[in-house]
Amino acid sequence: MKKSMVVSLVLAALMVSSAAVTRALTPTARMADVQGRFSLEQMVPRNFGEWQVDERVMPLQVDPATQAKLDKIYNQTLGRTYVNRNGERIMLSIAYGGDQSDNMGVHKPEVCYTAQGFTVRDGQQSSIGMGLGVLPVKRLFAVAGGRQEPITYWITVGRKATMPGVEQRLQELRYGLSGTVPDGMLVRVSSIGGDTEAAYALHDQFVRALLAALDRPARERLVGVLGEEGR
Repeated sequence: MKKSMVVSLVLAALMVSSAAVTRALTPTARMADVQGRFSLEQMVPRNFGEWQVDERVMPLQVDPATQAKLDKIYNQTLGRTYVNRNGERIMLSIAYGGDQSDNMGVHKPEVCYTAQGFTVRDGQQSSIGMGLGVLPVKRLFAVAGGRQEPITYWITVGRKATMPGVEQRLQELRYGLSGTVPDGMLVRVSSIGGDTEAAYALHDQFVRALLAALDRPARERLVGVLGEEGR
């Protein structure tokens, strides 16, 4: 047998085996199908604790082109503004995608706000402590003209809230290796003002109150299972 023919046969065998391995490692079970349907509009209460919906103010709205992209990524989105008895306002934005795979990446505030003309800085890793455990979050500060908007957000991949970036990708990889396509949630809270320390403290207060008002299934939709159990 000629050497060229042997090389061709070996290459063909390698290609076939590579394709087989790829098919075997490609996730096929969708977590969203197992968990069942839900409605963000119904799941998140309009009133809880000292907070209630303020219809007069809406969270940051994106341009039509960006919205079209989001509609392809996410199955559901929710945007509301809440006000407390002191007149302090928190803008809440939630986006849920049933397929948190490589081609369905979440739309992070760093990208969304920058696309709307904001300068985004102070990307700090942080956390919100609560009785259930510790929720990893990221803090941002967005500025456009005279508007200053401190932002706190987190990403939930499957049953675990993760720090955006490397930790998020590792969590997606864990699910992929198990043959599962995880769903994903991005939850963002923000407020208007230049005092970031006071704003982040208010964000934490709002998040704790919101999670305390939810039953367990709804709470785990937003933050997963906090701690080692959610891995």
